[in-house]
Amino acid sequence: MTALIDYGCGNLHSAARALKASGARELYVGADPNILRKAQRYVLPGVGALGACLEKLRAKEGLLETLREQTIGQGKPLLGICVGMQMLVEQGFEHGRQDALGWFKGAVRQIEPDDESLPVPHMGWNALDILVPHPLFEGIETGDPVYFVHSFAVTENDPKTTLAQVHYGTSLVAAIGQGSIAGVQWHPEKSQRVGLRLLANFLDWMP
Repeated sequence: MTALIDYGCGNLHSAARALKASGARELYVGADPNILRKAQRYVLPGVGALGACLEKLRAKEGLLETLREQTIGQGKPLLGICVGMQMLVEQGFEHGRQDALGWFKGAVRQIEPDDESLPVPHMGWNALDILVPHPLFEGIETGDPVYFVHSFAVTENDPKTTLAQVHYGTSLVAAIGQGSIAGVQWHPEKSQRVGLRLLANFLDWMP
């Protein structure tokens, strides 16, 4: 069973539809710790401001403890999407400073392209630059287009955890991964062939 975490801050309908199209045979959408413990893998979405998402995630009784137990403790795969990835690092600076989950080293800061003519948010299709071979990127190549919508990005992380980047006036972290936990800044559910391939790879991923 794949669990799509519903904590009140994610594009659940599109993500659920994409996961089913990618081969998820049994999909649970919710946040009940008793059911989550039975899942084999987890998808953590996120849309909006980092602080608001963190607050809602922590407000769900037993949710964060269960995810930590099942992923860090037992090694079950987890994929964070957009703000779901950003929550995995140590801290964020959107509307003040927020303490994030701290599962990865790093901070979330506003995008500042070297080219001032580039608008923020970074919105639309852009080419992935894959830095590290990883099972999630099987069948996906550098240059493949994926869909981004974000004004903030992960910075100051351990370079060894950066799986891919994207160029938008400067280099931005597009994917991170360590152990059984990974995250993508872009939206697989909006990225057509490449997004469906990444989700299919995730469904088969056995760290």
